[in-house]
Amino acid sequence: MSELKVGQTIEAVVENMAHEGQGISRIDGFTVFIEGAIFGERVIAEITKVTKSYAIAKVKEIINFSEYRKEPFCLYAVICGGCDLQHLSYEGQLIFKKRIVEDSLHRIGKVFPQINDTIGMENPLNYRNKAQYPVGNKNNLPVLGFFKKRSHDIVPINYCPIQSHQSNEALLAVKEWLEKYKIPIYDEIKHEGLIRHIVTRHGFRTGEVMVVIVINGEDIPHKKELIEILKKKVKGLSSVYLNVNTRKTNVILGEKNLLIYGSETITEYIGNIKFSLSPLSFFQVNPVQVKVLYDKVAEFADLKGDETVLDVYCGIGTIALYLADRAKKVIGIEVVGDAVRDARENAKTNGIKNAEFIEGEAEKIMPELAKKGIKPDVIVVDPPRKGCEKEVLSAMSKMQPGKIIYVSCNPATLARDLGILKELGYEVKIVQPVDMFPHTHHVECVALMSRVEK
Repeated sequence: MSELKVGQTIEAVVENMAHEGQGISRIDGFTVFIEGAIFGERVIAEITKVTKSYAIAKVKEIINFSEYRKEPFCLYAVICGGCDLQHLSYEGQLIFKKRIVEDSLHRIGKVFPQINDTIGMENPLNYRNKAQYPVGNKNNLPVLGFFKKRSHDIVPINYCPIQSHQSNEALLAVKEWLEKYKIPIYDEIKHEGLIRHIVTRHGFRTGEVMVVIVINGEDIPHKKELIEILKKKVKGLSSVYLNVNTRKTNVILGEKNLLIYGSETITEYIGNIKFSLSPLSFFQVNPVQVKVLYDKVAEFADLKGDETVLDVYCGIGTIALYLADRAKKVIGIEVVGDAVRDARENAKTNGIKNAEFIEGEAEKIMPELAKKGIKPDVIVVDPPRKGCEKEVLSAMSKMQPGKIIYVSCNPATLARDLGILKELGYEVKIVQPVDMFPHTHHVECVALMSRVEK
């Protein structure tokens, strides 16, 4: 147990940064995570929490500044929970993200592949095609913005520099409507009121915008007035939905969607592949970098045209359809029924006839396919943050593909699963970090594995 006490002031040298962006220092061998500190800095910090194995502190003064420190470009950066790396230059962010991937792979997975530098963006602003703004009430006035760090207090925001301009326009338009017509705001503690969240989606290539009003009810007052304000204020407005969520839950969207204006879907492209997006469709939030990511998947797959590709956790079929014209056949597996239907519809829309999509849990479908003797040449997996189930990893090894390409948004579970696949006969060749989420600690990776010939 450390001798450190809450409220104590320490002088610390920051050796590295933790996966959520805190500086890491060691005081008499004891680990201290310092909020707001950057690798290479010497700081004065105040201890805010002490546990048996580590302490948490916050920066009070910086004695020696890192070459990568910069002033945040957003007024709300210090209190908003959306971005946590704005005090780090973009070059520094890319270095940090590569280090996080390296640390996870070496420490957790015990794998030591080639790890490339993180691929960043030319312009890491206004890159998000989807926003989810919580709505609250303060002094009987509507408050829209983002939650504070580790809190459900809303930071009122008029403009977010990482959201698209159209998302920001929609935010202000809905705020105007709420204020003008005194629309009841949802209270998450009392489970009363009407308006819970505002969700926006923006097709960057098409310019189409969808606005979704999440409500604790079945309808809203002054619907026509809302639509008129949105049409006037939001460039490219294509559809407006009410999403019904009457549950007492932190889950943002309910399952019922009511179209009140415009088209049922908006359209977006990845490369030349066209995708229809509905309120519940999963789609990568950075349309510029998703093409970079999928081009790296295609490069690693190196398809010649006669291969079968299995895309596990395929969502609305984005990777499978992106690779379809380079393969003999692509097969997608996805548990969400609506996503599977979207994937099949997207295949039809793009005239792709060599794609098949299977609805079901990957941990059940994969062992069944392995038992049937299905042997794809390449398997691509893009699982949720929790990574792949053991049944999926085991089935993958039994299918004996020449290559496994693992797309991951979580370096820790990526490392764990690569370590397991290594034991199952696969060697990690290359890992490519891609910055899908500038100014946040999140990083996406593509890992190439090949089967070890015995």
